[in-house]
Amino acid sequence: MAAWCLGGRLGLRECFGTARLLRPRFQSRGPQGVENGDRLQPSSKIPKIPKIYTKTGDKGFSSTFTGERRSKDDQVFEAVGTTDELSSAIGFAMELIEEKGHPFAEELQKIQRMLQDVGSALATPRSSARETHLKHTAFEAGSILELERWIDMYASQLPPLTAFILPSGGKSSCALHFCRTVCRRAERRVVPLVQTGETDANVAKFLNRLSDYLFTLARYAAMKEGKQEKIYKKKDPLDRA
Repeated sequence: MAAWCLGGRLGLRECFGTARLLRPRFQSRGPQGVENGDRLQPSSKIPKIPKIYTKTGDKGFSSTFTGERRSKDDQVFEAVGTTDELSSAIGFAMELIEEKGHPFAEELQKIQRMLQDVGSALATPRSSARETHLKHTAFEAGSILELERWIDMYASQLPPLTAFILPSGGKSSCALHFCRTVCRRAERRVVPLVQTGETDANVAKFLNRLSDYLFTLARYAAMKEGKQEKIYKKKDPLDRA
C-alpha cells in the first residue's frame, strides 16, 4: 500500500526520490563521429522508471509517512483509505456536476486537494513522528473556515428545512448525498485517532464540517436544477398498502 505524504499518495521511498529527474546518459562521440546527445548509451545504463507495484505490502503490512510498519487493517490505514474513498466519490460527483455547468465544481476540486492534506496528516501518526514529519503534514484550520463560508453562502439561498429529507433531488444532488455518507464514515474512522492523540483534532473538525457542506450543496444543486427533494414521512400504521 502506498503512503500518503506531503499532500500526495506515494510509496515511502518515492516520497523522497521524486525530486530526482530521470535522464539518459549520452555518449560524447560515437565511432562514426556522432555528436553529443545524438545517440543513447545501451539501455542498461538508463535509469529505470519505478514500477507501480512494490510487493512490500504482500504480507499485509504497509508503511506510514514516518516509516513505521503497521498492519493494513490498522486504524491509521482505515482512516486513510476511507478518506481516499471519499475523494474518489467526490470525483465521480464532479463529473455529473460539470455536465450541468455548476460553478461549484471548482470548490469540489479544491476539497479533493484538501483531502490529500488530510491523508498526509493521518499517515503521520504522532506516536512515531518526529518534529520534521509533523511540520510537513500539519493540517491547518483555514480549510475549516473556508467550508463554513461556503455553507453559509449556500444555506442563505435555500428554503428553510422543516422536515427530514431523503437523498434525492436529481443525479447531482444524490451523488453529493452519497459523498456526505462516505464523509461521515471517514469522520468515524478518524475520531479514535484524535482521541488517542495520533492525529490533529482539526482533521476530525474538517470532516465534520465537510459533511455539512455536502448536505447543503446537495440541496442547493437540487434547487438549481429544479428537482424536487423527497420528504420523509412516517408510514401510517393504519395504511396497509
